[in-house]
Amino acid sequence: MSVKHFLTLQDFSSDELNHIIQRASELKKNPELAVMQPRKTLGLIFEKSSTRTRLAFEVAMNQLDGSAVFLANADSQLGRGEPIEDSARVLAGMVDCVAIRTFEHEKLVRFAEYSSVPVINALTDDFHPCQLLADVQTYVEHRSSIAGKTVAWIGDGNNMCHSYINAADKFDFQLNIASPEGFEPNAELVNTHKNRIQLSRDPKTAVLGADLVVTDVWASMGQEEEKNQRLASFAGFQVDAQLMALANSDALFMHCLPAHRGEEVSASVLDAQDSVVWDEAENRMHSQKALIEFLLTQ
Repeated sequence: MSVKHFLTLQDFSSDELNHIIQRASELKKNPELAVMQPRKTLGLIFEKSSTRTRLAFEVAMNQLDGSAVFLANADSQLGRGEPIEDSARVLAGMVDCVAIRTFEHEKLVRFAEYSSVPVINALTDDFHPCQLLADVQTYVEHRSSIAGKTVAWIGDGNNMCHSYINAADKFDFQLNIASPEGFEPNAELVNTHKNRIQLSRDPKTAVLGADLVVTDVWASMGQEEEKNQRLASFAGFQVDAQLMALANSDALFMHCLPAHRGEEVSASVLDAQDSVVWDEAENRMHSQKALIEFLLTQ
């Protein structure tokens, strides 16, 4: 039987994803319902720094009666040049599941190819599927199903934007993307899901009639040297109260955090009543717990 990995949302069916989100909300209300994983170990390999992702995985595994072992890049032979294929085989012989946070998505794919235990994408430069589990869970908890709704993505066509494109396909919603020239999402991915997507250079056009407005930082990890250029390129793409006013009256605001108040989002929007970023952050733990449970009970 082949091992099931979670590298992008496309690895799971819509039914499986909806099951995980429903299960996450169930476990949030009643943690005792979890299928416990005694003596099971989750390996965490992080080449990028993290707060929410690492904490969510470690707390989730602890609440499942298992354990997590964290390896930063400098602590592992993978960070010293050991072939990915070798590291995958070694780790799979010692742990029951692996979550990897790295730069190149291709590195994650190669690791999974040689791993005999489930591999989870904890973030790559191309995709961040775990965040989308939390985002959809949060929307469902506040507004019910996201199917048939309109989501506006404002800003960089980055890994979060790419995962929202996959989510539009899997969860049956319309995605309006507004990005400045030169910062569009991957053209091949857009073309694959073109029936779900509207591209624009104008945030006002994208937000008009939206049920959910989402943004992210303008300079992600590894792009610090581009910050000044990006600040100039993204001028006019801040999500502020005036922009949110163009969305539907009950529209929610989300941000995967950390946020830069006064850059991609105004402080008033981030802290507003229709901002659900704190629930969104908490749900990282609940959704990842449900994901781990699903992968380890297949």
